[in-house]
Amino acid sequence: MLIGAHVSPAGGLPKAVGRGTDLGCRAIQIFNQSPRMWRPTAYAEGDFAAFRQARADSDIGGVLIHAVYLINCASDDEEIAEKSLASLIQSLRVGDAIGADAVVLHPGSAKTGAVEPAIARAGKLIARALAESQRCPLHLENTAGTGGTLGRSFDELAALIEAAGADQRLGVCLDSCHLFASGHDIRTPDAVTETIDQCVAAVGASRIGSLHLNDSQTPLGSSRDRHANIGAGEIGDDGCAAFLSEPRFDGLVCVLETPGVDRSGPTREEIAHAVELRERGQRERIPARRTKRARA
Repeated sequence: MLIGAHVSPAGGLPKAVGRGTDLGCRAIQIFNQSPRMWRPTAYAEGDFAAFRQARADSDIGGVLIHAVYLINCASDDEEIAEKSLASLIQSLRVGDAIGADAVVLHPGSAKTGAVEPAIARAGKLIARALAESQRCPLHLENTAGTGGTLGRSFDELAALIEAAGADQRLGVCLDSCHLFASGHDIRTPDAVTETIDQCVAAVGASRIGSLHLNDSQTPLGSSRDRHANIGAGEIGDDGCAAFLSEPRFDGLVCVLETPGVDRSGPTREEIAHAVELRERGQRERIPARRTKRARA
């Protein structure tokens, strides 16, 4: 597992690699443009080449791009839909250019409308964006369940993938806080196993492509997306260890999006703590596996 953090590309794309390195990251996630504006950042090929070289010279093994939050692939407003399409295409093309592992996308929201037509609209728009880009995978992120957000369940994620044509580039990004808020109690290894069994049954094991590790400020099933620092929320250290040590997550990019001590994001110490929790979780799973084999 490549554990890291969301970092800023301010000052140029290679700066993001440097910031990740300073934090002790093995992976980074960036916005490819301002998350509060539709206007794309005007990158040139030199910017992409500089990023690729900086990454090659570092220990950063994984890179995710997070599409901006303004995107609503399910919108029935023609202007919003067209802006969402253009922004998603841009994100995927930047992903192509820098060799990103994936673009992570919040699929959108039905607002107060019906869910099934919203999924159909989102799938059609996602398929168009994939057709306008070449290589970069697109990971649909599960949501906490607030309002009309799509992706609140594994069945909804599966429906979105199907509506988008089941392209091989499509996968899912599982966020621990969102799983917990949407009602999945992931605080023990057995509970994580059961949750991921459900995910695999709905979307397939090969679709699980990346992870977000966040603790939750709010209780199980709250449907509220409120990230907490690792070990400081309702999931806690034990739950984060259980999540991180799920064997089917081996090799995936795992990014922290926590608020940090002063709202400035994950720290080097928190990333190191996440690495320690994964190692602890793996050690604790070994006796459990031996016990199960002995009983069999």
